[in-house]
Amino acid sequence: MRRHIILCLVLLSFAAIYAQRTVKLGPKSTDIEQWISRNFGKGQVPPFSFVYDGTPSSSFIKKWKYSKTHHPNTEPDVSAYTITYTEPQTGFKVECDIKGYPQYGAVDWTLRFVNHAESNSAQISDVKTADISFSTSAKGPFRIHYAEGSTGARHDFAPRMADLQTGDSLYRAPHGGRSSSHGGFPFFNIETQAQCGTMVAIGWTGQWYSLIKPVSACAVHLDTGLEHFNAYLKPGERIRMASVCLLFWEGADRMIGHNTFRRFMLAHRSRKIGGKPVFYPMSGGFNWGDPAPCNEYTCVTTEYAIALMQRSKMFGILPEVFWMDAGWSEHADEYEKGRNWYNTAGTWRPDKIRYENGLRPVADYAHKLGSKFMVWFEPERVAAGSEWAQAHPEWLLSKDGDANFLLNLGEPDALKWLCQYMGDFMEESGIDYYRQDFNIEPLGFWRQADEPKRMGITEVKYIEGLYAYWDYLLERFPDMLIDNCASGGRRLDYETSLRSAPLWRTDYQYSEPMGYQCHTYGLNLYLPQHGTGAYYVDRFDFRSSMSSAVVFNWKFTQAGQSFLDMQKCIEEYKEVRPYYYEDYYPLSGMGDLTGNDCWLAYQLHKPSDQTGYVVAFRRPENKENDYTVRLSGLNAARIYVITCKDTGKTFEKSGAELLNGFTLHIDKPRASLLLKYVPQ
Repeated sequence: MRRHIILCLVLLSFAAIYAQRTVKLGPKSTDIEQWISRNFGKGQVPPFSFVYDGTPSSSFIKKWKYSKTHHPNTEPDVSAYTITYTEPQTGFKVECDIKGYPQYGAVDWTLRFVNHAESNSAQISDVKTADISFSTSAKGPFRIHYAEGSTGARHDFAPRMADLQTGDSLYRAPHGGRSSSHGGFPFFNIETQAQCGTMVAIGWTGQWYSLIKPVSACAVHLDTGLEHFNAYLKPGERIRMASVCLLFWEGADRMIGHNTFRRFMLAHRSRKIGGKPVFYPMSGGFNWGDPAPCNEYTCVTTEYAIALMQRSKMFGILPEVFWMDAGWSEHADEYEKGRNWYNTAGTWRPDKIRYENGLRPVADYAHKLGSKFMVWFEPERVAAGSEWAQAHPEWLLSKDGDANFLLNLGEPDALKWLCQYMGDFMEESGIDYYRQDFNIEPLGFWRQADEPKRMGITEVKYIEGLYAYWDYLLERFPDMLIDNCASGGRRLDYETSLRSAPLWRTDYQYSEPMGYQCHTYGLNLYLPQHGTGAYYVDRFDFRSSMSSAVVFNWKFTQAGQSFLDMQKCIEEYKEVRPYYYEDYYPLSGMGDLTGNDCWLAYQLHKPSDQTGYVVAFRRPENKENDYTVRLSGLNAARIYVITCKDTGKTFEKSGAELLNGFTLHIDKPRASLLLKYVPQ
């Protein structure tokens, strides 16, 4: 039976200013199927647009041949369609793949252009995957909740807020062609004064943009698409554009939207094994950070790696995954020649001296202990002089002034070769999980390779190749997980989230706890799956690293480390970890939380049984022992038993007390608090 939901949407009319669809937000009940029918129906102007041969699509799209194909049984609780608009004279076609998610009040779509003619198409430009207005009965301002992208800073993923009135606008885009780099983070929440709003997610792992602009006191317009695209298609050519997701929410608290979106991402836009969403792992490294000139894992050998795994087992701190990071490849340890893991990328063979029999013995020992084995790769960036650079120069993109090359994933032969090479290497080496890094900004390489009047076509084909490569690996290895790094969290978007998660979400100062707290606090608003490193076992440091995944970087070969404390950390983490996949509430507001003089606190809440945790930190320079927070999601009439995980002491509070103001106490700076609550 078709499920109905309460949405802030429904009544549809043309927007006079943009000649596109306007969604009327308000307390109405609707079916997401009706939303799709009304917005993508025959004779309607759809909520996307483009300019074709100099003419806006809104002026001709209703005149093109229309067809609608239903795709049954794609996923449980999902309806899927392909809608096509065909130009009558040439057969030029626009395809729109649409999915509706009635349980979550969400819809997403992806645009494709196909040239069936025997000659070049007309020029395609100003492509907007979303070109849509939202209106309400209440006047603005429209409050936009968004986040910073990753720059390797304490403020990575920091929550931001902008109140937009008529005449204002908010433009967001990444820097350099990686989707969540610098100012660009392709997830945000449009909140209205009518107690409702829309979560927005953009799926493009390149140079996207979004523009949010109030067009009247009661309406706001959204544009999203590729920042640079103006090209014709050659005969038979077919390309895709960005995808976009809208999730409509209703309620007095905008966190309803965030938490519904988190649950939606887990249900429909995350990696599944055996049809079920997976927990991303507790990982352990191989004593990262050996003495200079060793760098990353350039001094690890087969024997040393196995010895460390033996010691993990002996100490009772066995991780779910052993993580081999940069430095295992040939030439990465030739310091006297000025070589390291970075400037030898493109030679993807194990060092013959340190790994005489390849990586297989390390993988086999990890499997013997019951763990998985994950290995770091950076296949897109090819260093000058490397094996790949010499063997296949015809597949490489260059950029003036850059010593690196870019393996052109938009070249079919290169893509096919990469898939086979890496797939075979992983199979022969016994690698279970795949970690992909990307330490280069690709935008300049793409632009330099574009043909005249084909701006953006290199980027489009490259991103299509990236998705095809990851999809190939996931199909060939159905139990595999992909760790998406890219200099730490710089490729997070709606498309990569379906295929991967960032287990190392930022390259910010390794082990600095206040930054780690900030990153968890901001990123949890949008994505439930991510991780970072844990370096120390004191509660303040270790809890700062907790999220849905974690990497143990403990130096347990050194004196002064206690494996008993490590065991306690693992025990506590295993208890709390499932709650990072439940509802999330920030308790310290949306102001600047990067200072050393503040409190930072958040709540993890499980709606199904009303249990949860409060995680709080008192920073080193804070002078206040007490901090008042207001919890969310609780039943005001129930009594909750609260246990302090540090002391074991318990006390009782009513739901009303916890909702209206609950005082946390930490009696010294640079300390943390972990409370668990359970209803009676």
